[in-house]
Amino acid sequence: MRSSNPVFSRRGFTRGNEYAGFGTGAPQGGNPQYSGNPYAAQGGGPAQPRNPYDQAQPLSPQQLEEMYTAPAAGPAQTGRMTMDDVVVRTAMTLGTVVLGVVVGWFALGDHVGIAFGAAFVAFVLAMVQSFKRVPSPALILGYAIFEGVFLGVLSRVYNDAWQGAPVQAVLGTMAVFAGMLIAYKARIIRVTARYQRIGMAMAIGFILAMFVNLLFAAFGSGDGLGLATGGLGIVFALLGIALGAFFLSLDFKQVEDGIRYGAPRNESWLAAFGLTLSLVWIYLELLRLIAILRD
Repeated sequence: MRSSNPVFSRRGFTRGNEYAGFGTGAPQGGNPQYSGNPYAAQGGGPAQPRNPYDQAQPLSPQQLEEMYTAPAAGPAQTGRMTMDDVVVRTAMTLGTVVLGVVVGWFALGDHVGIAFGAAFVAFVLAMVQSFKRVPSPALILGYAIFEGVFLGVLSRVYNDAWQGAPVQAVLGTMAVFAGMLIAYKARIIRVTARYQRIGMAMAIGFILAMFVNLLFAAFGSGDGLGLATGGLGIVFALLGIALGAFFLSLDFKQVEDGIRYGAPRNESWLAAFGLTLSLVWIYLELLRLIAILRD
């Protein structure tokens, strides 16, 4: 689920020579069920249980009786991540974002300077979490509250200029999430190594283009390279939404693989963190698109 590059660790990009999803072939003579499992024998997570039928010596009648009478090992006993863990942690993280939005919208109003200060703090907390080897709920929830404050003030500004734009952006974000989840579950979208390479190349190019546009806007003309307005702005906003959907598909794969391969329970915080980042990305791009279309 993590890579040697801590910035991309939540996306599970590369692990050695393998890509996220751990969908590599089984070793010769090995069990394909355990192939590519990064949690099989690592200190950060529980090892996969050994199959008693693979033992060289047969079990004694007493051992068989003990196995038969022993209670089934559930998630609470194994300490492994479950879908319920991911849902609960994601709800907590998004709920914290919503709390920050309420504070930013009603208490801070048009204080854009405070909003960008909160955005900077959220960025720092997100980067610190990205470089940590283990998830920190305090950092993730701290990011969520500051990001929520930024979104609350920004949404208030957009709503004053384009009435109802934040509501439209929220509904659009929910639609993108539902559409990607359905497409992923139906296997219309398959997260492969090639898919990830192409998507990440586009994401890096998009971020660099927007950064250059920001520099030109700050030190040159007000519109920069025109990537935030007009027809070109619409194209880049749509591309940004598509990239947000791409990140969602990686998040879904991360959750699926974490549950399948017995990731430690605290990894559900990373899943919640990733889903929150992707949804915030999509919301911001939708806000920008709506503003351009309604101008």
